[in-house]
Amino acid sequence: MKRIKASIIGFGSVGQGVARVLLRKKEELSSMGLDIAVVAVADSKTAVIDQQGVDLAMVLERKASEGIVGDEHITGHDIIRDIEHDLVIETTPTNIDTGGVGLQNMLTAFNKKRHVVTSNKGPLALKYRELAALAERSGCAFRFEATVGGAMPLINLIKDTLAGNDVISIEGIFNGTCNYILTRMMEEHATYELMLAEAQELGIAEKDPIYDVEGIDAACKLVILANAIFGMDATYKDVHVTGISRITPEALMLAETDGYVIKLIGEVSKNRIQVAPRLVPIGHPLAVGGTLNVASLQTDLAGPVIVVGRGAGSIETASAILSDIVSIYKD
Repeated sequence: MKRIKASIIGFGSVGQGVARVLLRKKEELSSMGLDIAVVAVADSKTAVIDQQGVDLAMVLERKASEGIVGDEHITGHDIIRDIEHDLVIETTPTNIDTGGVGLQNMLTAFNKKRHVVTSNKGPLALKYRELAALAERSGCAFRFEATVGGAMPLINLIKDTLAGNDVISIEGIFNGTCNYILTRMMEEHATYELMLAEAQELGIAEKDPIYDVEGIDAACKLVILANAIFGMDATYKDVHVTGISRITPEALMLAETDGYVIKLIGEVSKNRIQVAPRLVPIGHPLAVGGTLNVASLQTDLAGPVIVVGRGAGSIETASAILSDIVSIYKD
């Protein structure tokens, strides 16, 4: 049995999802020969540390009841730097302007020769090449499946299952919030503002939805794909971005009359990176509804490959993180 000491840095929705998934899948992981002991958990205010392994159920309960994880007033960065462990699960919030604390957390982890699995798009959208190079020099794994499609397997599909194929282009829907709003606008013949409010009430859209509805979230995901799959050195500034806030019910109805739906489509290839609303034929593989994400890969050997899945959600994103963890130690 291989004992893996891990930290969870960031204990919002995704970090808590990781804790729940590790509890739920303890027996399955054990059957693979993996004993994952979380020795430290940090949120934005507090931390809990136990080299024997923290009680994740108690940490989740305390977070729910008190809004904190523990009594230690040290940062996630301090934990990464000073607490001996093997793996950093980095789930702090995305900041595409500076990379936020996540960028420093990842740099420190690699300098301390700790593997990193993350759901945090910001650092990768800004400094992918620097992070990947440092990870390689340090002999560390750097996995980030959860940054692009949530539970939708994409990066690992390309690098593992489709290994040997040249990927010519990737296009699809990479933001479930936008997809939900556009789907509901068409179903109800309702305004953008009304369906945004519904999405916020259901918890599908954030109180400040600008990252989602203006295409910023999707653009960051395309940058990650451009760098990780196409070997580019792109940043968010290289993406041509148009959001959905100006789409009207009239435009959607006119499209429907002609046999189309309007979707926010991201496209990446060696020649272009773009996010914009596009007409998609009704019944086309990219015309999925609700909060689903979808990606269409054009490859030289396998031809077109379509992947559909939930692009967000606490447990769904945690499933991608768990997949990355297993792939590191299985290898």
